[in-house]
Amino acid sequence: MTASAEPASPAADAAASLIADLIGHGVRDLVLAPGSRSQALALAAVHAANQGHLRVHVRIDERVAGFTALGLSRETGVPAAVLCTSGTAAANLLPAAMEAFHSGAPLLLLTADRPPELRGIGANQATAQPGMFAPWVREQVDAPVPGDGPDDGDWSGIAARAVGIAMGADAPHGHPGVAGPVHLNLPSREPLSGALPAVEIMAGDAARPALPEPIVLDRGPRTVVIAGADAGADAEEIAHAGSWPLIAEIVSGARFGRQIVHGYRALLSDDELGGRIERAVVLGHPTLSREVTRLLSRADVDVIAVRRGGEELNLNGRTTPAASVTVAPGAGDRDWLGAWLTASASRIVDLSERAPDHDGLASSDPRARRDAVEVELAAVRRPLDRELLADAVWRATWPHDRLVFGSSRLVRVADAVLGGKKVPVHANRGLAGIDGTIATATGIALASQAGGAPGVTRVLLGDLAFLHDVGALLLPPDEDEPRLQVIVGNDGGGTIFDGLEVGATADRADLDRAFYTPHTVRLEKLALAYGWEYQRVTTRTALDQVLTTPTGGRQLIEVPLTR
Repeated sequence: MTASAEPASPAADAAASLIADLIGHGVRDLVLAPGSRSQALALAAVHAANQGHLRVHVRIDERVAGFTALGLSRETGVPAAVLCTSGTAAANLLPAAMEAFHSGAPLLLLTADRPPELRGIGANQATAQPGMFAPWVREQVDAPVPGDGPDDGDWSGIAARAVGIAMGADAPHGHPGVAGPVHLNLPSREPLSGALPAVEIMAGDAARPALPEPIVLDRGPRTVVIAGADAGADAEEIAHAGSWPLIAEIVSGARFGRQIVHGYRALLSDDELGGRIERAVVLGHPTLSREVTRLLSRADVDVIAVRRGGEELNLNGRTTPAASVTVAPGAGDRDWLGAWLTASASRIVDLSERAPDHDGLASSDPRARRDAVEVELAAVRRPLDRELLADAVWRATWPHDRLVFGSSRLVRVADAVLGGKKVPVHANRGLAGIDGTIATATGIALASQAGGAPGVTRVLLGDLAFLHDVGALLLPPDEDEPRLQVIVGNDGGGTIFDGLEVGATADRADLDRAFYTPHTVRLEKLALAYGWEYQRVTTRTALDQVLTTPTGGRQLIEVPLTR
């Protein structure tokens, strides 16, 4: 950073030092929600961006900013920083912090604050910020005030530890190898900004986790591999090495390979298959089916869970935690795997449209030709349902793309019907909330296309999840535009509750009032207001065309669905 002739302030000196250190330890993205108390940090970040050292993304809503940073972190595996001012601004980062903690995603929360003498006395925009994220961060630091003490309140040196712990280095109450959020509370006094000092960016090495030896899995017990959210390719590799059935949720990033089990929910309920399981090896965070939850809760099943998030999986009270696993040499149980794959083959769902009747279309018999044409027209005009919508999005997405699922009814439909395909999949399943889905997808899109990489990020979600995060549609006109397709399955409310007990026990009017929350929002008007391209599609043919011919910018695609 270059020097200036203007007088500097302690806040500006400390901010410049901290931003330079974060960059030196690998941080490449910072999401900024503007405010007064954070002005020194904001100016230092923008200056670094102008020099090409940092990508700064500006959002007016701190909750959107937090989830955008989470999406950047999820895609890159490196902590993005989110910066906000003091007061309620900091509180709006809580949902993203909770999701990052439970899903094991690295994240840096930078909250500007008043100095200690202004806390607890009714000062404007001052609240108890130190410790406000305590249950959901791997480390928290209430930094010294710049200008205080023998070190002048210098913030240098904070970054290396913060980045290392966010990446999984051990913390006093943390777990080695498990990433998560870190909170840096950064108080300062006036003058809140001034001339930026000349600060050199020095590359450094953040602390790395020292992982224990992997657990070696012997081949004896009848075993299945469970791949939950964020399991990734490791789950497929373990299943392949052990010759074990692979039960991979659609959000796992592991639904590919020869050992995938189709229709796993029914097969887990089969006494001859699910009933005979002796061991389950779990990677990621499984959340999409009660059948898997029941399996992992069984006292007669040995569960080995590779830790990914801030809490250990232990539904049966005797689960063995593991930092990693490997498979002992030897031959697999071919009969066990074969029984699962045979049953799986009968459960494959074919959602492809009926193949054209070429003979009928080319027939010289007018009646035969007419019948063939009618069949073709019926296929083209067939209204979209949830299964066809999920299938169309899945088929349009390839390894250079990204696919994000919202916590809507659609993700469960996709989990039930979609086949195997190796594509990068993301979902906020740490707490399975609908918070921040569009913002997270935006962060993923921006990170995946940084440096000119090809591909489109598609996010499939329901109408309520969309409306819950509609503020994320607002993007600054002077920033890079993400290649993003937001596909909304609009059934006019929260029909996910149909699958819960309340759907069968509550009065219809009460369901509408307290759960479905029906609405009449015109999505095309929202798209116009926020500058998004909008298309409404009602047939599979039209949807396929829209999905496979992206415009290169932001598209909102509405698909009307029936309840």
